[in-house]
Amino acid sequence: MATPAATPETTGAETTGVETTGVETIRTWLTERVAYFLDVRPQDIAADDLLVEIGLDSVYALTLCGDVEDEFGILVEATLAWDHPTIDALTAHIHSELAAR
Repeated sequence: MATPAATPETTGAETTGVETTGVETIRTWLTERVAYFLDVRPQDIAADDLLVEIGLDSVYALTLCGDVEDEFGILVEATLAWDHPTIDALTAHIHSELAAR
């Protein structure tokens, strides 16, 4: 039986061979961090929830910026969570930044 072909999103690597973090890995990590800050279960956060509406305040938003920089090795603006106000939007932004490296 043939196995499905690996894609950059399933392998965590781009076709150029440059290793990046896959979309699902980023989304899961972000969801877990936000859940930790809000003291809720990760499954209680929908990827399209507005972070400000579920309780992410400016202190945690700024902390998230530092955590993103540490985890993914990229520099982000302090307004990251406001410029990309959902888990999906943050995931897409971080993934595109990683892919651009």
